[in-house]
Amino acid sequence: MAASAASAPPSPTRAARHEDLAHQSRGRPLTEPERGLAAALERIFATGEHDFDKVAEALQRDGVPRPSGAAGAWTAAVLEDELKTINASLDAAYAEHGFGP
Repeated sequence: MAASAASAPPSPTRAARHEDLAHQSRGRPLTEPERGLAAALERIFATGEHDFDKVAEALQRDGVPRPSGAAGAWTAAVLEDELKTINASLDAAYAEHGFGP
């Protein structure tokens, strides 16, 4: 016998599904330093700058701390390493927890 529609769980609204999808690749919340870097990158990219050397110079000029907590100047290589580390951490959290908050 088929289950009646009344016994089926309610489907999420389109807005609720959209909200889930907004963070589907995050298996954990971003840390405060990660949010700071993300905000700084958004500001820099909004100026039209996308060259990693110049982006790193802007991060250094603006005093943006590295999410890893490491000391030293921002360079294109450091920026790439920081982003790779964040991405690997988010990938691992997603693999363990699925959708994040």
